[in-house]
Amino acid sequence: MHTASSVFICNSGSEANEAAIKFARKVGKIVDPSGAKYEVVSFQNSFHGRTMGSLSATPNSKYQKPFGPMLPGFKYGKYNDVDTIKDLVTDKTCGVIVEPIQGEGGVNVATEAFLVALAARCREVGAVLIYDEIQCGLSRTGTFWAHATLPKEAHPDIITTAKALGNGFPIGATIVSKDVADKIKVGDHGTTFGGNPLGSRLAHYVVSRLSEKSLQEDVLAKGQMLRRHFERFQKTYPELVKEIRGRGLIMGLQLTQDPTPIVTAARERGLLIITAGTNTLRLVPPLTITPEQIDDGMAILEEAIKVAISARENPLGGR
Repeated sequence: MHTASSVFICNSGSEANEAAIKFARKVGKIVDPSGAKYEVVSFQNSFHGRTMGSLSATPNSKYQKPFGPMLPGFKYGKYNDVDTIKDLVTDKTCGVIVEPIQGEGGVNVATEAFLVALAARCREVGAVLIYDEIQCGLSRTGTFWAHATLPKEAHPDIITTAKALGNGFPIGATIVSKDVADKIKVGDHGTTFGGNPLGSRLAHYVVSRLSEKSLQEDVLAKGQMLRRHFERFQKTYPELVKEIRGRGLIMGLQLTQDPTPIVTAARERGLLIITAGTNTLRLVPPLTITPEQIDDGMAILEEAIKVAISARENPLGGR
């Protein structure tokens, strides 16, 4: 994000996205004083948080249904569909929020063509482009931001970050361009604990470590190690492993069936893995994981796969 200018510091990813949505709405009011420019666009399978604004940008009935109706003014598009962008993002759009890699939605990676087209359309209609890098940012892909490989014209107006930012301590941040910052004044938004000295000092140290080139190179190398294991799984179990997705150390294995038996068998053997999207195994190990730990973990995962396949083929245990 070559235009980064100011940072609003808060306490979580949901708060960071809430701030981004509010900032986009404020920009919309200034660009079009009539109030017609208020719509926020997000995408299917996204996850942006659990506060009412960020939840309204998360089109998943599992999260939205218990708390409906959602806030007005939110529209949902199809991820990676370039052809629908023009009709989706209009003169009424004040902001577009998108994950360069969808984590909760199944480790879906945005194509460069999609993000370039999305950015171009945002500039055409005067909408704020928000990249939610709460899960995929801070060197998890092997570059400091997941969008770092994009051309400058596809850089966002706002980035949101949290999770790894505090390495376990609660802190989030909404990073804005000068153009956005110029339209926000002190008092437009606030938070009781945002910018507290302890959280800020911790985040400062964490960022200094996560921005080290040697760490990022290690992430890329370890990501390739994981991918080689996954390619072997796909070759060995073609009826189970449908697709490999992700970059660096945010990886997903798209399965053809419910992964719960594999997750359970892996946990029983000392390996913690989680699911995402529909039938996706999501692997987001610590960036400091060692090659030996990767090999050990993948051995456990393969054993869990074998156990799950055996249980499905012999539901009565051979009796």
